[in-house]
Amino acid sequence: MEHPILATIGREGFTAFGWFAPRPGDGLPEDTRFVILIGNAGPQMFRRFARERHPSTDALDAWTRDVVNALAADLGARPIFPFDKPYPPILTWARRAGGGHVSPLGLNIHPTYGLWHAYRAALLFPVAFDLPPASAGAHPCESCAEKPCLTACPVGAFTTGSYDTKACAGHLRSVAGEPCMAAGCLARHACPVGQGFAYAPAQARFHMRAFLAARQQAGD
Repeated sequence: MEHPILATIGREGFTAFGWFAPRPGDGLPEDTRFVILIGNAGPQMFRRFARERHPSTDALDAWTRDVVNALAADLGARPIFPFDKPYPPILTWARRAGGGHVSPLGLNIHPTYGLWHAYRAALLFPVAFDLPPASAGAHPCESCAEKPCLTACPVGAFTTGSYDTKACAGHLRSVAGEPCMAAGCLARHACPVGQGFAYAPAQARFHMRAFLAARQQAGD
């Protein structure tokens, strides 16, 4: 039987990727007794966002804040968001929570969802829960000999541990970049893990537009 906390998170359209009891050095408030990392995997959260967002804006972060704040209040938790400054070490916490490994692309790879997921918040609880320890399992990239993710990008934006965001953004703005804009990052699509959770075209295009807007602000 699913734990009621996890069931509530799922009903709100989010995925619980992992959890852990803090220890010294995790950089969490002293009154935190348990942390659950949540986000999106597959289409469920994006479908809700598409229904509920204001028609004049694509403000996913603002929508996330509103929805997760309400969820956290219901659960008696304090939310921390990865887009707030100073940026919290969400991916470090994700590794503590059994939420994945570092892929050759530098992105987090989840054992179930592959590269098709994103962390949207950490829920900090003042009490601990009786949940079995979460585990990311064996690193799927270590047994992947060909590593097609590193060679699938049309402009070679990825090498091991490095991502050329300027080359990627320039390609997306070109006519040749339309397949990436329409279907999502070809390097992610090349990874065999979690293919069943690949973003649908509307979600892929939304995230690509958001990436281009961010790169424009950064001067790429």
